[in-house]
Amino acid sequence: MRPFHINISEADVQDLRDRLARTRWTPEIPGQGWQRGLPVDYVRDLAQYWADGYDWRAAEARLNELPQFLTEVDGQTLHFAHVRSADPDATPLLISHDWPGSFAVYLPVVEALRKEFHLVLVSNPGIAFSGPLVAPGWHARKTASALNEIMARLGYERYGVQGTGGGAAIAVEMGRQAPDRVIGVHVNGHITFPSDDPGDFAGLTEAEQGRLGRLQEFRDDKMGFNFIQSTRPQTLAYGLHDSPVGQLAWIAEKFVEWTDTEVDRDLLLTNISLYWFTGTAGSSANLYWEAAHDPEAWTPKPKSTVPLGVGLGVTDITIRRFAEREAPVTHWTELPSGGNFLPAEQPELFAEDVRAFFRTL
Repeated sequence: MRPFHINISEADVQDLRDRLARTRWTPEIPGQGWQRGLPVDYVRDLAQYWADGYDWRAAEARLNELPQFLTEVDGQTLHFAHVRSADPDATPLLISHDWPGSFAVYLPVVEALRKEFHLVLVSNPGIAFSGPLVAPGWHARKTASALNEIMARLGYERYGVQGTGGGAAIAVEMGRQAPDRVIGVHVNGHITFPSDDPGDFAGLTEAEQGRLGRLQEFRDDKMGFNFIQSTRPQTLAYGLHDSPVGQLAWIAEKFVEWTDTEVDRDLLLTNISLYWFTGTAGSSANLYWEAAHDPEAWTPKPKSTVPLGVGLGVTDITIRRFAEREAPVTHWTELPSGGNFLPAEQPELFAEDVRAFFRTL
C-alpha cells in the first residue's frame, strides 16, 4: 500500500473549462419537459456552473483531508480513503459505493461515522482512482474478494460492511465470502427481485406493493443506461470520455431520477469531476457488461449467515421477504425521506441508521 494524494494538473482543469465553453448544444423537441431525458436548459445551467462557479481546487482540498492510499489486487490498482476514529476500539467499516457514485458521495457522513468507526471508503474497481480497468472479469464476486483483501491488508480481522445500490450487492457478497470476518452488512438502495413463485406476491403490504410497482417502472422505463452499458460500453465511452457535458448529463440524470432530496450541486459536480478527470466513463460502464455476462450472476447462492441491516429511502424498491433470501435481516428501517444517494441526501438519517444497526451486533 502506498499513500495517495489527489493532484489534478492545472492543464486538465483548464482543458475541462475549454471543452465546456466549446459545447455544441443539441436541439430538443419543444414542450417535452423531462420525459425524454434531461432538458437542455437544466444541463446548460449545470455545465455553466461547472465551468465558471464550481471550485475544483476547493473540492480537491476537501477530499485530500481524508488519508488516501493505493494498492494492487489481481493486477488492478484500487484506491481507498482510510479515516481512523479517535477511539482505538472503534469498529472497522468498509463502505462500497455504486455507479454513478464515488467515495466523494460519503463526505457528508465522514465526521458522524468516524466517532464509532474506522472508515475505509473504497473506490470500486474501474471507477475514479481505481480505474481504468486493466483486465476483464471484475464482477461483484471478484470485487467482493478484492475488498475483503484490502481489509486483511489493513490488519482488520473483524469488520462491518456498508453498501449502496450496486455496492450493496458487493457488500452482501463480502459477507457471504468471509462470514468469519464480516460482523454485519448494512445496505441502502439495495435491489431485490421476486422469484418465479406466485407466492412471492401473496400478502404484500401496501408499502411493499408500492416498492414492487417502482421496480416494475424502473425495469420498463429507466433501464436504458443498464442496457447500453451492459451491451455496448466501449461505444458509449467515446462520447462520455471526450465530452464533459456528455459525462455530466449521463451521471446527473441518475441523481435526478434516483433521489428524493436534491443533492448539493457542488457535491454532485465533485462526483462527476472524479469520473471526468480520471477518464473512467468507459471502465465504469464495463462493470455493467461484466455483471450481464457473468455466468454465475443468476445462479442460486447460499444464504449468507452474516446479519443484514436495511435502511430504506422513500424511493427504494427492496422488499423484506426477498432480502431475507440473501441473509438474515436483523434491522429494517423505513426512513421518512431520502433516495438512492442517501448519505448525500440525508446524511444524518443515514449515519444514525448505520450506527443503530452496528450497535446491535
